[in-house]
Amino acid sequence: MTKNSKTLYQHGTLALLVPGLLTGTITMGELLTHGDTGIGTGEGLDGELIILNGIPYQVDSHGSANVLKDDFIMPFANSHFANYTELGTISNATSADFEKTALEGKPNSNTFFSVLVKGTFSYMKTRAVVKSSRPFSTLAETAKNQSIFETENVKGTMLSYYSPALFHGAAVAGFHNHFLADDHLFGGHILDFKIAEGAVSVQQFDTLEQHLPVDNKEFMSHDFSKDDIAKAIADAE
Repeated sequence: MTKNSKTLYQHGTLALLVPGLLTGTITMGELLTHGDTGIGTGEGLDGELIILNGIPYQVDSHGSANVLKDDFIMPFANSHFANYTELGTISNATSADFEKTALEGKPNSNTFFSVLVKGTFSYMKTRAVVKSSRPFSTLAETAKNQSIFETENVKGTMLSYYSPALFHGAAVAGFHNHFLADDHLFGGHILDFKIAEGAVSVQQFDTLEQHLPVDNKEFMSHDFSKDDIAKAIADAE
């Protein structure tokens, strides 16, 4: 298979998580055939995932970073083959400073792209949701049962994906950031951060390959018109 670094592969949508369609419908083994870099969550919102250099890690609700096996299943995840271009360095930067740098001064972008920041973060606040079991609750209810982690002066990698506003629901409009410390003792879905100093790299995509769980009866029969998708995603993120 040709490794196309211009394609962002996504299994499922954030919208399907809103009503609680949290069943795992793709394995990590399958996801990794579509990329060596990515993010996602496990069945029942089982932790926060980050894939770096082809190795998938799960930051669980206890704060542990676990290397995942190929049979780990997910309702939502994305991956791509890394081919980043160095943008420069950034220092003493808030999340707003980071977004301005990544967008190269523009107010928004109409393309998908990924950003890597490797360096030292003077502040990092993350979360990981506690795994739920059937019958699954809604995204809003499940996300209430989460662990919050905070640390200072941590070295690591922030992996970010930017999605255009017109794709909100399929993904999070704007930036969706996950983090993993170099020592693998801290990570998760980022809630807030400040960069002391880091190297910034960007990779733009011209294709979104959207894969849907058509073999899942709950997904195929659900009426999404009854869900307030935008509000639910905004509240959970």
